[in-house]
Amino acid sequence: MPQVAIPKPVKFVLDQLESNGFEVYVVGGAVRDVLLGNENVLDWDVTTNATPEEVMPLFGESFYDNAFGTVMVAVKHVAEQMEVENVWEDLEVLDITTFRTESGYGDRRRPDKVEWGESLEEDLQRRDFTVNAMALKIQNANLKEQNDIEKIKNVHVEAEIIDLYEGLKDLGDKVIRAVGDAGERFEEDALRMMRAIRIGARMGFIIEKKTLEAIREKAPLIQEISWERIRDELMKILASDYPADGIMLMHAAGLLEFILPEVLETEKVEQGGHHIYDVWKHSIESLRECPSRDPIVRLATLLHDVGKPRTMRKQGPRGVTFYGHEVVGARMVKVIADRLRLSKKEKEKLFTLVRWHMFVYAPEMTDAAIRRFIRRVGRENINDMMMLRIGDRKGGGSRATSWRLRELQKRIGENLYTPMSVRDLVIGGNEVMEMLKIKPGPMVGMILEKMFTEVMEGNLENEKTVLLTRAKEIFVEET
Repeated sequence: MPQVAIPKPVKFVLDQLESNGFEVYVVGGAVRDVLLGNENVLDWDVTTNATPEEVMPLFGESFYDNAFGTVMVAVKHVAEQMEVENVWEDLEVLDITTFRTESGYGDRRRPDKVEWGESLEEDLQRRDFTVNAMALKIQNANLKEQNDIEKIKNVHVEAEIIDLYEGLKDLGDKVIRAVGDAGERFEEDALRMMRAIRIGARMGFIIEKKTLEAIREKAPLIQEISWERIRDELMKILASDYPADGIMLMHAAGLLEFILPEVLETEKVEQGGHHIYDVWKHSIESLRECPSRDPIVRLATLLHDVGKPRTMRKQGPRGVTFYGHEVVGARMVKVIADRLRLSKKEKEKLFTLVRWHMFVYAPEMTDAAIRRFIRRVGRENINDMMMLRIGDRKGGGSRATSWRLRELQKRIGENLYTPMSVRDLVIGGNEVMEMLKIKPGPMVGMILEKMFTEVMEGNLENEKTVLLTRAKEIFVEET
């Protein structure tokens, strides 16, 4: 039997259920991850033949989700029950679910009917992929020695692997395979198609041939899933270790046309000049090379040239231009952001990165021009813009940086903390009104804006006495 590492609260929950005469197993993604040697698993699912009404008295402060028979137990309360300090801050909740069977998936997402099952086998057959359909039966080894050391987060135990669908083999072969009939699994829950790609992108696995064919066949069903759930899976794909492969797999599986059809417009759109790829290939390689792990920055990198197909103009026998593609692309990503139900902050960031990604630098640029660039992009987005540019450069076959980019970064650093808005001036409206003996009104705002412009242009020092003197001059000039 293999040895696995599990958090002590999980072991406590298993022991509590088993000592009260119930069958109990660890199931789901946690099994997959611990068998891969991950000792920092945060998503633990336990299944048992105990009903929720039998589970809840065993754990204080537990919560019962009546729709699906899942009792949720807060780890901090388990720690209290164990009478130890809670050192599992990242592990918040443990899910304990009664064996169950499911039927009817009218919304292509959730079962219409859930019934208690009688065996682990019934529970495992309803799961999505073989690597997620294994269970662990933890052996009741003598753990007193490990448990006495309170600060140890995990205990190492022997476990029997229950593997009814050759999940262990697929785990070793790095394959995502549906449990049973793949088409039926995706008809039950169409989001499983995205999940297959997300798991593959996260772990570098391939999708088994019949499972991939079933995704292609059932791909239109993704339209019946809410955009919020699609967005969440897409963001996880983008945040994974292999985001470019995930996007290419979405394309191969026929899902991208329903989620990001604009990206498909870039296929076979040739580029001139220094470019070695068409727009589609360049976009994919830029995403692959983007150093940021922020999914919004990665999405912006994928979409940064999405406006090129709509702005392409032939120039001469072999030339081509894409004038204004960043403006058109920025409008397009607004539509995409709304479709994906991104937050206002995420939408603004996506728009900004795409709109201004065509920035250029020349040594003769003044500090005022550098400050205008920072203000346009936003202090909070400067580093993300550089990450996009690195992806853009490397995705086009260039080196990660150049002397111009390095010099621009140096100049940005020198100007980054100079005033970027009226709020950054060392005086405000109250001080202007007090000195000039005037009431609130347009005059105050006009004076502040004029001073800010002069500070931005490097013609006025952001110092209190200097600004107050200048405020008086502007007031006199305007009256």
